[in-house]
Amino acid sequence: MTSGKDTMGEQPIFTCKAHVFHIDPKTKRSWMPASSSAVSVSFFYDSSRSLYRIISVEGQKAVINSTVTPNMTFTKTSQKFGQWSDVRANTVYGLGFSSEAELQKFIDKFNEVKEATRSAISKVTANGGAAVTPVTSANASPITARAANATLDQSDSLLEPPGAAVMPISSSPKTTAVEDDVPHPRSHSMSGVTGSDSPSHGKVAGDKQYSGSNHPIDMQLKYENDRLKLALAQSSANAKKWEIELATLKSNNARLTSALQESTANVDEWKRQLASLKEENMRMKSKYQSDLENSKGGGDIADELRKEIHSLRIRVEQLESELEAKNSEIKMLMSSNKHSEIQSLQKENHELQSTIKLAQAELEIALSAHESQKQVLITLNTQLAARIHELATIHDEMSTAIQT
Repeated sequence: MTSGKDTMGEQPIFTCKAHVFHIDPKTKRSWMPASSSAVSVSFFYDSSRSLYRIISVEGQKAVINSTVTPNMTFTKTSQKFGQWSDVRANTVYGLGFSSEAELQKFIDKFNEVKEATRSAISKVTANGGAAVTPVTSANASPITARAANATLDQSDSLLEPPGAAVMPISSSPKTTAVEDDVPHPRSHSMSGVTGSDSPSHGKVAGDKQYSGSNHPIDMQLKYENDRLKLALAQSSANAKKWEIELATLKSNNARLTSALQESTANVDEWKRQLASLKEENMRMKSKYQSDLENSKGGGDIADELRKEIHSLRIRVEQLESELEAKNSEIKMLMSSNKHSEIQSLQKENHELQSTIKLAQAELEIALSAHESQKQVLITLNTQLAARIHELATIHDEMSTAIQT
């Protein structure tokens, strides 16, 4: 099994964003999208093996796993698209970038890494060691390498870029896709497959590599297996973290739902209280009207009482309009679920109820004063009637006396 030191020895040296494509394994003439969106494409350097690799992972799937060799060539086929062939991986990789500048940065880094690989192999050869071509990926084998050579040799031109299939990579709305009007270089020679990185060259290197034992292949397979296990462990940790976040969100949602139900119950109670206050106001209004009708014709005191009752009635109507306004605010708060404003409205409602009770007490005092004044008037009227009756009696007696 590959040691932890080897795993930690591979570090990223360059990262960019691009859409990844693979050549169609059936036709070898069209592109198939390997990533659903723009993903990170990184150059990794393994210091323990002096290897450079291009790796891209989407989720738990490795969409690119290509070891750079001196014979590889990256070919720019449009302003925002380029490709290179990996003989031992039995595929051709294509990358679509958001701009020509991003593509040029990748090309420069690709050429730099290829030259570094060539220099490393030259040093090993100069020191008397055997120049070993790096293993490309875990699925490489002499059979697939030869099959790739036979298949890729059949192509005599570069593939067209996917065109509009490559979506914008940047989050900016001004970023555009790979332009459709870029001329497709079908007339050029397939330098990414033929030439220095042609299948014939790859076949010779593959035969040299696999002429010995299968030990390097086993080591590479174990190395890839360890990396996949590490990625799976990281994904499991992320899944557990997301489960915890989901449980927290569910708990918060339950608390918010409970608070909303409590607020709805409070609003219903306030609506019932407002209805009872309206009924009480109606009773008070009818009582005021009856008192006003009974107090008609009672002199100046009755007029003053009527004015005071009228002012109290106006005050009650104002309070009732304020109650209506508060009721409208409560309805608005019910729709927006603003609990703090509901509490403030409840406080104002209590203050308004206190004001209504005070006004009712003042009205009752005025009614009692009116009743007492009415009793005084009735007493005075009785006394006046008695005096008038006495005067009438005296008048009758004087008339009788005069006549006799």
